[in-house]
Amino acid sequence: MIIKKTVSLCPICFEPLEAEVFEKDGKVWIKKECSEHGAFENTYWTDAELYNRVNGFDPSIKSIENSQISRSDMDDAGCPTNCGICEDHETSTVLGLIDVTNRCNLKCPVCFANAAVSKKLYEPSFEEIRQMLKNLRNLKPSPTPAIQYAGGEPTVRKDIVELIKLAKEEGFSHTQIATNGLRLARKESLAKELAEAGLNTVYLQFDGVTEEPYIYNRGKNLLPQKIQAIENCRKAGLGVVLVPTLVKGINDDQVGDIIQFAIKNIDIIHGVNFQPVSFAGRTPQEKVEEQRITIPDFVDLVSKQTDDQIESSDFYPPSSVEPISHFIGALEGKEPSVTLNCHQHCGIATYIFIDDEKIIPVTRFIDVDELFEFLDESADKLEDGGFAIKSRVLAKAIKEIPKVLDKKEAPESLDISKILVNVFKERSYEALGDFHHKSLLISCMHFMDPFNFDEDRVKKCVIHYAVPDGRIIPFCTMNSMYRQGIEEEFSVPFKNGKKSKVEE
Repeated sequence: MIIKKTVSLCPICFEPLEAEVFEKDGKVWIKKECSEHGAFENTYWTDAELYNRVNGFDPSIKSIENSQISRSDMDDAGCPTNCGICEDHETSTVLGLIDVTNRCNLKCPVCFANAAVSKKLYEPSFEEIRQMLKNLRNLKPSPTPAIQYAGGEPTVRKDIVELIKLAKEEGFSHTQIATNGLRLARKESLAKELAEAGLNTVYLQFDGVTEEPYIYNRGKNLLPQKIQAIENCRKAGLGVVLVPTLVKGINDDQVGDIIQFAIKNIDIIHGVNFQPVSFAGRTPQEKVEEQRITIPDFVDLVSKQTDDQIESSDFYPPSSVEPISHFIGALEGKEPSVTLNCHQHCGIATYIFIDDEKIIPVTRFIDVDELFEFLDESADKLEDGGFAIKSRVLAKAIKEIPKVLDKKEAPESLDISKILVNVFKERSYEALGDFHHKSLLISCMHFMDPFNFDEDRVKKCVIHYAVPDGRIIPFCTMNSMYRQGIEEEFSVPFKNGKKSKVEE
């Protein structure tokens, strides 16, 4: 059964191709045919039932008003060959990424950005990064609220602390770095310096709780350094999100163990964002299906490896929380600063709480569907207006929110009714603190590669790279199509041991 038609890529020549997403044997597939390289049929989601449930959370369209590329400037090929961001893009940037270097102190087999492999040094200057930050903040109507410095390994830059300060100066409310943690482990003071500069989160590469996944994914056993990096972050009060790269047959049997590790360190670890490996050119074509892990595979692994303490029904796509943004925006009488209106098939997540070592997903004591429906209805009433509408809607929210809660199932240490009411009354970044400090986010972002590339997902991407030529490019097109060209244009020849421009 055909579900939809879209545009994908040839995994050999990367040319855009007409494609079909279809259901067969309880799974969802994507197929296309290149006139030069033949037909391709690849897994999209391994569970059609979950695909269809998630499909009910189709996000809104909130385009950028000042896109960099207008329709008149686009060539006939259209999306995805005109990224930058173009006028056809349907979301703004929630998380901006800047690769501050492609240098790294590792040579990971699963990495798609490494100076030692490419023989080119890509390292924007401090002022170039300032301009990229400005480009993200200048987006209308919603300036990008969060920034992540990535690479390569961002901590190899000697000015990384100054770059965090720069992001705060440019108005970003949330800053994070994607790191392997080696320098954080070796230099205890670095975590403190980064925290004092305004860093909010360390997005820590963390592939397992034994040495084997690191030897395969990273080329050496890095577990001791990971644990030391976490300890140094703890001393500095710097929050950590674990980021495992999942590879079938390598560490997919450690999903539950990684969650348990995070639970034991919940005082400093705020989430685990699992990322199934993306096949961006390093994996032979014949191994793609053999090693592919889709979002339903991940959900099944979580359920089995937590003894069903976390189930499939506990997971929702990020777009499901749009009613919260809708409600808060209506209360404030303006567009919300953050709207997670990414494509419903880009990721999935749940919050868990721990009560006497028992895992309690948030869905066990909050009727999530009923809460979201109530918030949407309340937002519509606010937008319709009326006498003292804000105070009346807030008063009703305070009265109605407890009705969607089952306090008997909630952790004893959590006054969830009070927390939810405070979040909606105060409507601030800090108001979420009590919720986040007592919970753990378990999520999975399945980034696309040329095999499962879907134009519909690209148009609704909310994670975008800023690059030196002024363009802002969706994550999956950057890594599937644009990275090599951008690095070639803005790189200089690299020699092992050569200092970067910022170190010279």
